[in-house]
Amino acid sequence: MLKTFKYRIYPTKEQKVLISKHFGACRFIYNLALETKMTAYSSAKINLSRYDLQKQMKDLKKECTWLNEINSQSLQTELMHLDAAYLKFFKGSGFPKFKSKHDKQSFQCPGNLRRVDFDKSTLTIPKIPNIKIVLSRIFEGEIRTVTISKTPTNKYFASILVQDNKPIPEKKPIKESTTIGIDLGIKTFATLSDGKQYNNPKHLRNTITRLKILQKRASKKKEGSNNRKKANLRVALAHEKVANKRKDFAHKVSDSITKNFDTICVENLNIEGMMQNHKLAQSISDVGWASFLDMVKYKADWRGKTCHEIGRWDASSKLHGKCGYLNKDLTLADRQWLCPKCGELVDRDKNAADNIKTFGLNYLGVVRPDVPVELPTLVGTVKQEISLRNSPSHYQHQPDK
Repeated sequence: MLKTFKYRIYPTKEQKVLISKHFGACRFIYNLALETKMTAYSSAKINLSRYDLQKQMKDLKKECTWLNEINSQSLQTELMHLDAAYLKFFKGSGFPKFKSKHDKQSFQCPGNLRRVDFDKSTLTIPKIPNIKIVLSRIFEGEIRTVTISKTPTNKYFASILVQDNKPIPEKKPIKESTTIGIDLGIKTFATLSDGKQYNNPKHLRNTITRLKILQKRASKKKEGSNNRKKANLRVALAHEKVANKRKDFAHKVSDSITKNFDTICVENLNIEGMMQNHKLAQSISDVGWASFLDMVKYKADWRGKTCHEIGRWDASSKLHGKCGYLNKDLTLADRQWLCPKCGELVDRDKNAADNIKTFGLNYLGVVRPDVPVELPTLVGTVKQEISLRNSPSHYQHQPDK
């Protein structure tokens, strides 16, 4: 089983220079290869592969002799990354972009010349030996790759991909009693079908005032001056603190859910489409649904649990899961509503989580007793799509659930 361990590293001044050279050379190779591929296709309609470009590396090193200071496998990895970016483009993602020295910097070290000395707390990679590393966790297994990165706050990290040779645990049996449905929202981060709620900590919103002040101060500094660099560093530190808080919160919640339940049912959210709503974009990015769902999925695999995604149209908060009544007049402002069929006061988020659990279990072959299920229809789906096109403020999901 593959696992990644991320550690803080403290390179010396000489090692920082070598790492900086690797950042620049890998960025140079990626951008040069991207430009070459674009030119070849526009002029001759030829799509150059990574192997075609790799054959030209020998001649390039004769022309750019400074590339000989860099680990050759790290340079070749950039061609592999470019190929992967093109593959994503053909599958529907955006076209590959040129890398900038102002973005997050990183390079990858594959091959066999990597070593971690747990006794001396050092990391050795090709061309750069004995980097001081803080080994907060001990791992066992074969090191596959090491990725060195530098944050905008001038901190260095090493992400080590390890093959521990342990088999992936077998999935535990799917039972109604050990299954949970999760409804994600903005006002409440997550509502579980057992009634438990995780409040949205709103890390960015609680810091936005301070961030605006720091950004305003940085914009007033002279461009290119040391004072402007210091001011930008303060802005980066504030953003980093928000990101760390958000990641820590997502880790704790995902860890709790995957430990306590054997089957987790979630919605397949169209987060990218929902971000097009400028009124909710900041709140949606602040809540961090995508990273949370990724954590739930890989932690479920580690623990032999099942994480099942249902369609975004399947479970609706308008459908009362207990009696099957469909409240067509329900608006986004209604957090609770009285069911005219059974007389129960329905909590919108809890009801949505329960419906997610019901549809997930039905798909997995476990039918909950005495729970009516209203399956989606072609006509209903068409009506939903038409209503979404006519209402640009609502995007394929009701995000404040």
